[in-house]
Amino acid sequence: MEIQKKLKPWGEEIWFAHTEKYAGKILRVKKGHRLSLQYHEQKMETQYLFKGSIKVSYGATAEGLEEKILQPGEKIDISPKTIHRIEALEDSEIFEVSTPELDDIVKLADDYGRTGKGNDEKKDEILSGQKNM
Repeated sequence: MEIQKKLKPWGEEIWFAHTEKYAGKILRVKKGHRLSLQYHEQKMETQYLFKGSIKVSYGATAEGLEEKILQPGEKIDISPKTIHRIEALEDSEIFEVSTPELDDIVKLADDYGRTGKGNDEKKDEILSGQKNM
């Protein structure tokens, strides 16, 4: 696979590996922005904070999520069905390694109006303000 850049309203993803057994991404998240409150049905992932500071909210249900602040060099493992969200406290870079189901996302809440299952690259590009309509 060639390296792919995916524009997001919160920053961007750089997909650098995607095989039958694993995937690798870099998430660049702008300060003050959050990813969707989401879970994965099958995908398991580990997120390693390379740069910046993030708050990770996670738990079994959307009510009463635990919060953890990550600093560079720290990581969190996310199992399937775990509800989670990342918020950038500073401009941040996160290395994500996961099982290969990159479209396995169920959005429960989103600051940018994205809903449902899967990714919508066209909507992400429009919301990112980096592509003409």
